[in-house]
Amino acid sequence: MDDNMSFRTLYDVQQLLKRFGTFVHVGKRIWDIELMSSEIRRLYEGGLIDKQTFIRVQMVLKREHRIEEKKKKKRTDQSDRQKVNRC
Repeated sequence: MDDNMSFRTLYDVQQLLKRFGTFVHVGKRIWDIELMSSEIRRLYEGGLIDKQTFIRVQMVLKREHRIEEKKKKKRTDQSDRQKVNRC
């Protein structure tokens, strides 16, 4: 179905969802990614996107999710270090 689209970024995934009338903005990027993953699964299960597209999009979403988790961990680690330094 979407052979002419390459899915490399979260923006690409947003554009695919937009083609089906789905706009995602929950407030936190990681929540957006999780909701997009759910919506993509629904599109696939409904037969609106093919398996190859589903897999490529899920890979992008998983990568973006890992990036957000690393950012969160880094912020937590920095916060913990600041607390220790204050004591």
